[in-house]
Amino acid sequence: MDVLFTLPQIQTAAAAFLDAVKNLNVVALHGEMGAGKTTFIHAVCEELGVANAVSSPTFSIINEYSTAAGKTIYHLDLYRLKSVEEAIDAGVEDCFYSGNMCLVEWPEIAPSLFPENTINAYIEIAGDDERRLVIKK
Repeated sequence: MDVLFTLPQIQTAAAAFLDAVKNLNVVALHGEMGAGKTTFIHAVCEELGVANAVSSPTFSIINEYSTAAGKTIYHLDLYRLKSVEEAIDAGVEDCFYSGNMCLVEWPEIAPSLFPENTINAYIEIAGDDERRLVIKK
């Protein structure tokens, strides 16, 4: 999947993303600082009916949300971690193998922990107000 979108089109992109990832639970979201990873995850959570506030887990490492259907979504931000050991201590593996959807920012910090069927999604700045989302399974 390769889609260009602007902020007003983000919900449409989030719906297409969810259709593309269907039954695969762990998504590694790659992108430079400011590319819009957290904003995109917020849109995905809205599409899933998450009622509680969606925010960056930069300091907490892992945020847990509940969908309208009673499912759990884990939003992880590995940016502040310095090693795979810190990721393990934070409970990252527990999330990955929980069977729940995991949306992970900065996956480059601990690539060896990700399950084999992890989806890699890339958000790139394509212009001042435009982003490109590329999904590789």
